[in-house]
Amino acid sequence: MGESVVRVLRGLGVDVRFDDAQGCCGQPAFNSGYWSDAMPLARQTLRLLSESEQVVVPSGSCASMIRVFYAELFHDHPEDLAAARALAPRVFELSEYLVDVLGCGRPAGRAAGGAGPLAVTYHESCHLRRELGAATQARALLGSLPGVELRELDQAEVCCGFGGTFAVKYSDISGAMLRDKVGRIEASGADVVTACDASCLMHIAGGLERSGSGVRAMHLAQVLDGRMGAGAGGAPGP
Repeated sequence: MGESVVRVLRGLGVDVRFDDAQGCCGQPAFNSGYWSDAMPLARQTLRLLSESEQVVVPSGSCASMIRVFYAELFHDHPEDLAAARALAPRVFELSEYLVDVLGCGRPAGRAAGGAGPLAVTYHESCHLRRELGAATQARALLGSLPGVELRELDQAEVCCGFGGTFAVKYSDISGAMLRDKVGRIEASGADVVTACDASCLMHIAGGLERSGSGVRAMHLAQVLDGRMGAGAGGAPGP
């Protein structure tokens, strides 16, 4: 998935740099109440990203942690709080960045490599919609791809049941939510279900596999990369 993100961005002329010292943003520990464990991870992230012009994150949950919840995490630590607030306006989830910053999302030409038609349905990850307010960008990108038919997912905005440690603490509830989500995905008749959060896709992919479904789970970046031939300089309709 990461390679697809880089190819898409570079295909659009973006100078992409990735520091190998990056690690977890600290969200799992933060959400579980272990703030003292989350802080060193968050400080490392702030240190590595502080000089970046823009930060593109291919995950709604990670982007919201950095942009929204670092301020809560560091509310009693003035120096860290200042760094978090300085970075926040420069942090974008991938679909936000492509549409809101680069202006992608308008109809394009033929699919790369003569690829055949592809029916895609879209699951809205909770943090992307509720914390970042990004409810339209992914659909705009999918709708701009030649050869792609976007099939609306019934109750697309409803949680898939993962929720990080929620899936462990409340496995019965999580499993029931997942089965409902998988049923709606299959009912859409899509070939692929996509989302903007790897954790949602991991959960959904597991449910699809256990149900014997033929629907594939792919990150939005993978769909863009495969359909537009970003590696050869293509682009999702800028």
